[in-house]
Amino acid sequence: MLKRLFKLGLIINPYSGIGGALALKGSDGADIRQQALIRGAEKLSGKRMAIALQALLPLKNELSIYTASGEMGEDILSSMGFNHVVVYQHQAQQTESADTKAAALELIAQAVDLILFAGGDGTARNICEVVENHCPVVGVPAGCKIHSGVYAITPKAAGQVVAQVIKGELVSLMSGEVKDIDETEFRAGRVIAKHYGEMLVPEELRYIQAVKMGGKESDELVLSDIAAHVIELMDDEPDTLFVMGSGSTVDSIMQELGLSNTLLGVDLVRGQQLLANDLTAASLLEHCANKPVKIVLTLIGGQGHILGRGNQQLSPELVKMVSKQNILVVATKSKLQSLQGRPLVSDSGDTTLDEMLVGPIPVITGFHDLVLYSVGSM
Repeated sequence: MLKRLFKLGLIINPYSGIGGALALKGSDGADIRQQALIRGAEKLSGKRMAIALQALLPLKNELSIYTASGEMGEDILSSMGFNHVVVYQHQAQQTESADTKAAALELIAQAVDLILFAGGDGTARNICEVVENHCPVVGVPAGCKIHSGVYAITPKAAGQVVAQVIKGELVSLMSGEVKDIDETEFRAGRVIAKHYGEMLVPEELRYIQAVKMGGKESDELVLSDIAAHVIELMDDEPDTLFVMGSGSTVDSIMQELGLSNTLLGVDLVRGQQLLANDLTAASLLEHCANKPVKIVLTLIGGQGHILGRGNQQLSPELVKMVSKQNILVVATKSKLQSLQGRPLVSDSGDTTLDEMLVGPIPVITGFHDLVLYSVGSM
């Protein structure tokens, strides 16, 4: 089977930062952008995106890029020779925040693996409203104000991080804060910043909490950290059913909860309380129908299988119902590194499901410590 292309979404806010050089203190508002153009301001966000895209040129045959028309992405991709599909056509000559949101919606509909966007805090805010945690994002800094934690330090750095993800290198997945300043107040000399949400951002792999004992992972400490992360999610979502898959990593979470666990079976937990042990595929479907559900599973060390080996109770019908977004893969970084770059494997017996899971997926490797790792195409 041919290797699946990495699905990259791309959005440029053409007017981002246009008021900076003219001391207009931002680019929010059609009147500000019009004033900047009249005074000869240059649109720079496309050029900054081009710098980021330089790092992806050697990988362009591994990419399927989805974008918006004209200056929102199509023009720069065409000029650099990237194959791409335009999934959103903006109508007005001067794009607005509604165009950014609409383009982001189309990218989510295409189930892109990652969104690369160029803009400032206003752009990040618009994208956050739509994307939330549907997929990771990387921001190319192009605005007058960059307070949000979803931007790379430079356009070149943005491209390098995305290249790492495309190549399947182990990168951390962090939560980046989206903040924006009220530009009207800012022009009056008052800085009023507001938190608007968070998005997932890939970063270079950093052993923050998991490195112990001279640089080697201590399994006991790391598994405790992984358990703490999952238990926190249970606390945050007390009405959600957590389907606990088989394997020793999932077993460590159940031990931390003080619950009886079926090591080679599947159990059901809600609100940190055990609902049922050793469920069949049919009983799982019955329990989970029309309820919020997350599936916690791990991989087989050395092989990388996440479905189809020892957890057949997690039927294709159940996994499709839950969706990829609600699958929580748990593993230590050393377990991932033992794969030596090989992708995770889904061998569910349902080719449609297996293909649906292909692409990057967050893996919980510690407390608030995630990495992005790919599920391969069989």
